Amino acid sequence: MSETVYLSLGANLGDRAANLRQALRDLQEVGTVKAVSSLYETEPVEAQGDQPWFLNCAAAIETELSPSEFLRRTLALEQALGRTRTLIKAARTLDIDIIFFGNTVLRTTELTVPHPALERRRFVLEPLAEIAPELQHPILKKTVRELLDELSPEAGSVRKIGSPDLR
Repeated sequence: MSETVYLSLGANLGDRAANLRQALRDLQEVGTVKAVSSLYETEPVEAQGDQPWFLNCAAAIETELSPSEFLRRTLALEQALGRTRTLIKAARTLDIDIIFFGNTVLRTTELTVPHPALERRRFVLEPLAEIAPELQHPILKKTVRELLDELSPEAGSVRKIGSPDLR
């Protein structure tokens, strides 16, 4: 059975836009990319040390994979694009977070869906609201748009900069 998975992608090292474009192309290996938001330049939040700003976007992927297999494959995509996991919240060439996996609610040592911090992160909600504003959080029972509207101004700064141009 296929599921629609909503992802948050970010990069703040190297050619950030090229890294995101390549990741979006590579995601075709795990499913069918159904929608991609604009790119947003975002202030690092909860970050280790002084870091460059991120480019972020959201994507909807239709997949036949299980959540654990999807995670395994996206982690491999991150690594292939130069992601190294030395410190938590360190600067990175690519970060792919699974925000929603259909209506699945899952908590394992490897994966929690819905993403446990999504309702506090403007860099996740702003791009996600562009492609799925009426998507409902299966636990909080609020739409992405409602969660975005409830964010405090301290939830980080974002600036829409345009299309990821996947050509």
